[in-house]
Amino acid sequence: MKKLLLAGTATLALTGAASAEDVKLGIILGFTGPLESITPNMASGAELAINEVNEAGTLLEGSKVTVVRADSTCVDAAAATAAAERLVTSDKVQGIMGADCSGVTGAVLQNVARPNGVVMISPSATSPALSEAEDDGLFFRTAPSDARQGEVIAEILNERDIGSVAITYTNNDYGKGLADSIQQTFEKAGGKVTISAAHEDGKADYSAEVAALAAAGGDMLVVAGYVDQGGKGVIQAALDTGAFETFFLPDGMYGEALVEAIGSPLDGSFGTVPGTDSEGATKILDMAKEAGFDGTSSYVGESYDAASLILLAMQAAGSAAPADYKSKIEEVANAPGEKVYPGDLAKAIELLKAGTDIDYVGATNVELIGPGESAGSFREYTVKDGKFETDRFR
Repeated sequence: MKKLLLAGTATLALTGAASAEDVKLGIILGFTGPLESITPNMASGAELAINEVNEAGTLLEGSKVTVVRADSTCVDAAAATAAAERLVTSDKVQGIMGADCSGVTGAVLQNVARPNGVVMISPSATSPALSEAEDDGLFFRTAPSDARQGEVIAEILNERDIGSVAITYTNNDYGKGLADSIQQTFEKAGGKVTISAAHEDGKADYSAEVAALAAAGGDMLVVAGYVDQGGKGVIQAALDTGAFETFFLPDGMYGEALVEAIGSPLDGSFGTVPGTDSEGATKILDMAKEAGFDGTSSYVGESYDAASLILLAMQAAGSAAPADYKSKIEEVANAPGEKVYPGDLAKAIELLKAGTDIDYVGATNVELIGPGESAGSFREYTVKDGKFETDRFR
């Protein structure tokens, strides 16, 4: 599949000349904004699945999948809505892989997906509020909710004998939802949150925010922010002033760009990111390496799984129309059925054609619970010698 360079808010990656049989799939991620260092790898993860299906050539009796990329910005709901509107009304996509950040995902869901009846599967929107959103059966996610991540973080803090923490969070749905979840579960387990304060992204100076955090104190600082924005700025300011030496880094702070920017002072900090040590996780790493991108980057596996679920649900329904295939997503995702891993999509299509149930395990041990929620697993890691070292999986 040829990929054109990203230009403006949408880029078209074509598998061949468009035709009446083509299936169009939108990929909307923050190619600009506070996650711009990880979203190219996420898009590449989704396109791995699409390339795999196109190489098989058997989806819906030979339909080819055309990808249309769009920029969510991660933080600008109006821009994300406009980009998604173009995907649906101009490009006429039949499904959306995305969005990425929780606020823009909610905006796209309510302003574009629901009014137009389009399925969307987010690989990384984790706000607990999305669990309660009205979605008409159109919204799913392959990343676990931050309600679950908060529980895992509290467990890790307790196991590492951290008695008190200060929390700083990016001032949006993701940051507030995660900060509240961490505070609730950590305090319930006997820990103390000295302060939970928002920070704005895009500032040049975070000394005032760090002063308030330092005044409150704590054994370490939990940074529920973004790797390319305010979260990084707060950490740097804290290190510069000696306010904190150790940081807890949840999923939005996981990225090579952070250790490259901060360097050795980040050693000893630790955190969580969705992940599993399953058979599928190993396979996606090998596939990404062969394709020439970093499969260890955040949400690559979740992006592959999101695209795969849309395409396999289409095959199960025998239709690319969202109204037809939306009810098939949980069917192909969950047991019973023959297990399907990365690299097995051609086989999965043939099984579905034969009327055989499949259980899509994918790259991240996919299991959908409740209204399109991912059960999810997490990787606990520590920064050592400028690298993210895996400690265990939860």
